[in-house]
Amino acid sequence: MQSAADPITSEYDVVVCGGSLAGAATALLLLRSKPGLRIAVVEKSTHFPRRVGEATVEVSAFFLGKVLGLTRHLNEHHLTKQGMRFWYSNAQASTLADCSEIGGRYLARVPSWQVDRSVLDEEVLRLAVEAGVVLHRPAKALAVKLTPGGMQSVEVEEPNGKRTLIGRWVVDASGFTALLARQEGWYRRNAAHPTTAVWARWKGVKDWDGRELATKYPEWYGACHGIRATATNHVVGDGWWSWWIPLKGGDTSVGIVFDQRLVDLPRDGTLSERLTRFLTAHHPVAKEMLEGATPVEGDVRLRANLAYSTTVFAGDGFVLTGDAAGFIDPLYSPGMDWLSYTTTRAVELILSEQDGCGTAALAGKIDAHNRDFTRSYDRWFTAIYQDKYEYLGDFELMRTAFRLDLGLYYLGVVSQPLKFGPAALRNSVFTLSTSDLPHWLMRTYNRRLVSIARSRKARGVFGRSNAHQRFLLNGFRPDDSTVFPVVRAVLGWLGMEVREGWRSWFQSAPQPRPMPAASTAVTNPA
Repeated sequence: MQSAADPITSEYDVVVCGGSLAGAATALLLLRSKPGLRIAVVEKSTHFPRRVGEATVEVSAFFLGKVLGLTRHLNEHHLTKQGMRFWYSNAQASTLADCSEIGGRYLARVPSWQVDRSVLDEEVLRLAVEAGVVLHRPAKALAVKLTPGGMQSVEVEEPNGKRTLIGRWVVDASGFTALLARQEGWYRRNAAHPTTAVWARWKGVKDWDGRELATKYPEWYGACHGIRATATNHVVGDGWWSWWIPLKGGDTSVGIVFDQRLVDLPRDGTLSERLTRFLTAHHPVAKEMLEGATPVEGDVRLRANLAYSTTVFAGDGFVLTGDAAGFIDPLYSPGMDWLSYTTTRAVELILSEQDGCGTAALAGKIDAHNRDFTRSYDRWFTAIYQDKYEYLGDFELMRTAFRLDLGLYYLGVVSQPLKFGPAALRNSVFTLSTSDLPHWLMRTYNRRLVSIARSRKARGVFGRSNAHQRFLLNGFRPDDSTVFPVVRAVLGWLGMEVREGWRSWFQSAPQPRPMPAASTAVTNPA
């Protein structure tokens, strides 16, 4: 795919900064709704590199499959995902089969995929160009001059020099670069959630469902009636977790995410050596699965301080989508759900202005956009992720959280697009008033589990069930039948409170732990 060859005009209706999934999907959906729009996409890469995020969950799978129409592409070029699995260990677990497991007993009911983002991004960008996008590639958006209500200008650097693209709207889809948020001073690092990720693609990782492990651990092998290998497997420790995602063609993406307040990487050796040593030294599952495996040369990355947000999401002439509009955490793969919501609303906002929406009405839509996504980010973080790494490494505590987190996701989030179609994606998580009670419940049990975890650590019983336990769910459905397992999970949590939570009932709510004075994970060489 080549860069646009000096189009007659450099003036457009929309200029999109970033051509990967968020930017290309925004352009594609705009053109499907209004084919006459003049849209330019500015993409800095000559080809997309592999990215840290590769797993979809049910909402983003709906967006990719049903909204963008990519089901055939996903089935032919990616792998069908079989849910999530979690693996735990303690001093009593010396082998993979000894480690406690959380996951599904059968195959997943609602589709999702393990995707190679470089392949997916190229396909969506190809469709956007086919629909009429003018592609500037390789071309880097250097700066944006915003003119509320007027024409925006984007300074672009191309191989043959700089040029300026003019557009009524600018879409910032620049990902972690967060071009507009950083340029305008809206960028906010989430200091309450200082996480770092280190990852690589590996060759030769063992097959979770293969004959070697089946022969070695027959009872373990027979416990699951579904497929372990194409799940997102999570190998978990105190303050950290790692993802194991298979990719079409045989590579496996393996990476760790850790809370910098609780965990650090080994200090000596190359990044690849430090990652390998951390995984194999801390967990029997990782040691088993990586035996004989090697990371792909030159494909090891580190990204520090993953969580950030923006104070502004849209204005009269610009809108932020995907990771350019913030990022929380890779656990549960919320990033592509966030992309689905921000892209849907960005398209709606631009189309309303293009269709003649009056100034006052547009201002109201922009205010609602900023209010909704600020609320969504903040509540998403406090409900699910704040201090979660404190109890993530305890099988019992995470079993309780997982049942509630996943059940409520199916009941209140996944069910919406399946009932109401693509229009449901205009309402991001926790934006509607009906989410007030679920948010309170989720924030409450998350904080309580943090308190119980701290109490367990003080008593020396944290992780006591991390060996020889197996919790296999029959699966959730995105309908009212999920109410009953959620109620049972709530009762299980309340029972835990009666048994041991009372030790911390009269203490103040958990306070964020301070950052250490120094950390090896304060820079981002990726």
